[in-house]
Amino acid sequence: MIYPAIDLINGACVRLTQGDFSQQTLYDISPIIQAKAYAQAGAKWAHIVDLDGAKQGNLAQSELLIEIAKQSALHVQTGGGIRELSQIQHLLENGIARVVIGSLAVTDPQLVISWLEQIGGKQLVLALDVNIGGESEPYPAIRGWTQNTGRTLWQVLDGYAGTDLQTILVTDISKDGVLGGANTKLYQQIMRRYPNLNLITSGGVGTLSDVVQLKTLNPYGIIIGKALYENRFSVEQAIQC
Repeated sequence: MIYPAIDLINGACVRLTQGDFSQQTLYDISPIIQAKAYAQAGAKWAHIVDLDGAKQGNLAQSELLIEIAKQSALHVQTGGGIRELSQIQHLLENGIARVVIGSLAVTDPQLVISWLEQIGGKQLVLALDVNIGGESEPYPAIRGWTQNTGRTLWQVLDGYAGTDLQTILVTDISKDGVLGGANTKLYQQIMRRYPNLNLITSGGVGTLSDVVQLKTLNPYGIIIGKALYENRFSVEQAIQC
């Protein structure tokens, strides 16, 4: 499944380079129009991130997210700054299909596990955005990628063993926004270690060849962002290749 991505800052479509808020590209198109275009191109889902919320640690653009889902008719998967069960419930009750939990999945796993118990794994996704450290180990970053953690991705995911966790979204931050190819080695490791989890890949897709390479891994989903904005290829081509 192809997930075209829309990142939002102050209601506008942007892309960051390697998660750096000082390296952002603003695109002159409304997020609602962009989402509608993706739907018309054949997309069924969209991955939408409230970057203001992610940086501030508080969901900031919930009404815009809901409006995008309503007007585009896409299944919207969204997150950024989710801190309360009530925020999740508000989004789900107003047309959002899945809610993405980021930093809290690392910093407060017991809280997130309680949400999995109450909401169910079908409607929650854990987003784990990683920096590759020593010995090529992936370490999740938090707070809109502005802070590193001392735990590996494997340690974090092992903490969810036996829960209703079903879907994870993993981004190699060094690959994000640079259009240089995805970290397929990392995704292979994840799928080998956690065969019962649905993996959505994110970061690095710059060409259709990158999409084809990821599809050979058969992940649950592939997120594509900047390459679509830069017209490297179309959503239709990504779906069909």
